[in-house]
Amino acid sequence: MFIKNNEIREEFPGDGLSRKILAHGGKMMMVEVRFKKGARGIVHSHPHEQVSYIHKGSFEVEIDGEKELLSAGDSFYTPPDVPHGVLALEEAVILDVFTPQREDLLP
Repeated sequence: MFIKNNEIREEFPGDGLSRKILAHGGKMMMVEVRFKKGARGIVHSHPHEQVSYIHKGSFEVEIDGEKELLSAGDSFYTPPDVPHGVLALEEAVILDVFTPQREDLLP
């Protein structure tokens, strides 16, 4: 499967957020999430494993009540069913990878 970014439908799941579902199949999915400064990925949990790479900008990342400041080039892992969220400290982009796929995000 080949995915061209300029052909992907952009979604707007919340204030200051945009999302594109990138490559996905089998048991994996990659999602690009763009944040305006001050935008939040509210604390939530799901049954999927998640790794996230900060492509641009910086965030306050919260995992299971622990907070850390991370910036471009940093990454984090969130186990299944663990509460997590982010606050964009500036305009920023995260690449999230989920396994299994987040069926709830697919059309």
